Amino acid sequence: MTVFYRSLRFFRRLLGYFLLLMLLLFGLQYSTLPLGLQWNAVALTVRDYQFDYVAWEVNALITKAGQTLFGLQPFMNEDDRSQYVRDYMADLAETQSLESQVSAIFTDPTVTDPEAASTDLRARRDQLRADLSARQTLAESILEGQVASVLIEEGFGTLGQLLPPISMRFTQVPNLVIVSPRDEIRFDVSINIIPLPIDQIAAIESRIDQQENVSSLIVPLGGIALFPAMILETPSIPRAVDVFAHEWLHHYLFAFPLGLNYDFAGETRIINETTASVFGQKLAPLVLQRYYPELAPPPTPPASHDQAPPPPDPNAFDFGREMDITRRGADDLIAQGKIEEAEAYMEERREFFYDHGYLIRKINQAFFAFYGGYQSGSGMAGTGGADPIGAAVQGIFDDSASIQEAIIALRNVVTREELLATYDRFKIDRSRE
Repeated sequence: MTVFYRSLRFFRRLLGYFLLLMLLLFGLQYSTLPLGLQWNAVALTVRDYQFDYVAWEVNALITKAGQTLFGLQPFMNEDDRSQYVRDYMADLAETQSLESQVSAIFTDPTVTDPEAASTDLRARRDQLRADLSARQTLAESILEGQVASVLIEEGFGTLGQLLPPISMRFTQVPNLVIVSPRDEIRFDVSINIIPLPIDQIAAIESRIDQQENVSSLIVPLGGIALFPAMILETPSIPRAVDVFAHEWLHHYLFAFPLGLNYDFAGETRIINETTASVFGQKLAPLVLQRYYPELAPPPTPPASHDQAPPPPDPNAFDFGREMDITRRGADDLIAQGKIEEAEAYMEERREFFYDHGYLIRKINQAFFAFYGGYQSGSGMAGTGGADPIGAAVQGIFDDSASIQEAIIALRNVVTREELLATYDRFKIDRSRE
């Protein structure tokens, strides 16, 4: 009977995978190569570096199927599951530290024989990597189950099952090429490429900018909502839980207008990504409180009505405020047609951030086109400028009685106008309580 039920569970999940894959495929922006578009010219420039999604997807599905049929998670108690993840993440942190040490040796000009100098480090690194590879799928499965349990408790279950099923895969996530016009901050082109060293990244950006007279940027991604979703390898349990929830919501929203109308160049993308960012930030503490209480953020103390909060330190550096100033300043100069002045201003501000300890490699139109799409939650503060999307999405979550209520309100919203109307309704309802 055990084999029967495990097989039944496998085929049920397989059906869910198939249905979601079909939805993803039919939701693609283009079914053929978009000849004549700027996308095509940029794609040709990066053609030697494009990521092989088909091979990755086939391997990930096979691995997940094996874990569903033969995984050990159902036979472990909850304490053992959480400890397994803790141990896995600790070993991953050590592995990444060893990789950084090896990289430093190979880039140190004073080391005449880096291979000999790093022999012991590389041996330990390789041993850990092999062990982590054997343990990765079970660690993923445990985290999936823990996030799913909290999602079901928050009202996202159907007959006790989470739909769509949660499925995540730690991997070396591709980088993303973003292209924006120089005379407007707009997300025009996005193409995934394999991770590359910084010198190659800078060379590709320069070539795109010169050939197309645009603003480009290549950035790392935290996750991609394929199925299973690609999740950037991280030794941080809070970060992993946040991204698991974020990417699951993208899967969930494919059944609603906010997901079906996702357009890489449109405002729906910003609403979608901002909603997912806040969702992950809201759900992660609930998962941590239950399964990893030592990592959960401390509860917010109740506000005191007898004592005013201390005034902010006027000398403290406020990243979000300064980034907001930067975005608004760039927008104003671009609106006046002062493109070169805007680009010089953004570079001056980048150096200003660098002087305050924020090592941002490049601030340009493409930077704001990308990061301005994540205006709340775990996004980069201030990159939205005057755009009201971030504040509205955050406000709806804050004014909702539950996470599910906020998602129900947001999942049918596809324009700024609809979002602001929804936010206004929430404010009115709150004022009547």
